[in-house]
Amino acid sequence: MESDAQEQLRLIERAEAAPYVDYPKTPWWYPVVIGLWAAAMIGTFVWWRENAPLFTSVLVGLLLLEAAFITWMQRRHGAMPMPGRGRPPAEIGGIWRRYFAGLAVIAVAVGLVWWLVGVPAAAGTAFVLVTGGLVVYERAYAVAAAAKVKERLA
Repeated sequence: MESDAQEQLRLIERAEAAPYVDYPKTPWWYPVVIGLWAAAMIGTFVWWRENAPLFTSVLVGLLLLEAAFITWMQRRHGAMPMPGRGRPPAEIGGIWRRYFAGLAVIAVAVGLVWWLVGVPAAAGTAFVLVTGGLVVYERAYAVAAAAKVKERLA
């Protein structure tokens, strides 16, 4: 009787963890494309005071591109976990906290480069830091944290 209850609890825990660990592998180009998108978002500010219609239209185009990308990722992923919703396994929660801390560090670094050197340098910095940061995050998430969760719940 007790082992049935434990087995049912384990099944529930596996079902809760499934959206966080059972998903298609992220394509190799994902970090590069997101890095380019971040660089383009910052790069558009070259036109901020020079050409407002061009700045606005490129910004709107990049936002629409991002919305289309997120929609594609959600369809591809199925039940895509969203930070702030649900209860991720502890291993994944730790990765997400480090992700957001890293994001804040990248934002400050890009802001400093923008302030000290200018928009094109900030765009280049954003590309390098976002792409590299996503590579590190993807490895930490998929290779380390998700694998630990799968092993623990196997």
